[in-house]
Amino acid sequence: MKLVVQIPCLNEEATLATVLESIPATIEGIDQIETVVIDDGSSDRTADIAREHGAHVIHHARTMGLAQSFRDGVDYPLSQGADIVVNTDGDNQYPQERITDLVAPIVAGRAEIVIGDRQTRTIPHFSAFKKVMQRFGSWVVNRAAGTHLPDAASGFRAYSRYSLYRLNIITRFSYTMETIIQAGNKRLAIESVAITTNAKTRESRLFKNSGQHMFYSARAIVRSYIMFKPWMLFASLAGVLGIIGLAPFVRFAVLRALGSEGNHIQSLIFGATMLMAASLALALGILSDLLRTNRILQEQSLERIKEQQYGPAISPLHRSQPNPAQRDRPPSGA
Repeated sequence: MKLVVQIPCLNEEATLATVLESIPATIEGIDQIETVVIDDGSSDRTADIAREHGAHVIHHARTMGLAQSFRDGVDYPLSQGADIVVNTDGDNQYPQERITDLVAPIVAGRAEIVIGDRQTRTIPHFSAFKKVMQRFGSWVVNRAAGTHLPDAASGFRAYSRYSLYRLNIITRFSYTMETIIQAGNKRLAIESVAITTNAKTRESRLFKNSGQHMFYSARAIVRSYIMFKPWMLFASLAGVLGIIGLAPFVRFAVLRALGSEGNHIQSLIFGATMLMAASLALALGILSDLLRTNRILQEQSLERIKEQQYGPAISPLHRSQPNPAQRDRPPSGA
């Protein structure tokens, strides 16, 4: 079984060597371990340090962002026949020695994705507000994904080859929440492993402040809701607007029944406008659900294309009892 550790980097010369040196050299159940560094337009010696430590380097001429770096960091391992891909950060936030525990559930055939739980409530440099928002963000993602993960924003993750065939990154900001929502709705088996984090080495480069982070995260979550649960989203919106729209008409009927002769035309106009908005939300829900069906068919076609490009992949949950149709196929990466 082959493991590839991918490390997206932007100007990480101060910490990258420590990260690379602390990656385990041997892991039970893993026959081969390789590292790939995605140099996202660094202006320092990040790429040189990666090469000096034997890592394969994927270079971006300009900064493309974390999501694109993740996509590139997945494509290369798949083309090299990787059975498991671990994502970690170049700032040494995560304890690389825990990669052994991170891949264990996949090797054992219990999970297809494993996420390192940073136990954010215990991180000293997280403010009280950030800890609350991390918990709230994880709750929202879990609601959208149908999962029970304590740390949805953690980037310390292990993916099976099979799971990467089924995930498609769309956002340009960060892939962490989007992949969980996709994985949950596609019924992939996900586990968490409790970890601790290393001392903070720098501020995050993904966002300028907490407000920007919340905005981008909320946008990614709403997009995922529309993609995977459009009917629930738009039906709920239509229900709320419908109740607000009916209220003025009920009020008008009650006042008339009581003999009131006041002019309530403005309330009725408002109610009619809300009812029209509810009807529009209902129509958007129907259209979005039809588009969802079409997207599912397209993603199934994309999975077949990946199998043709990279070779077949069997879920770790089924590896002990392979599908008879898979027995005569060439091994992964062949």
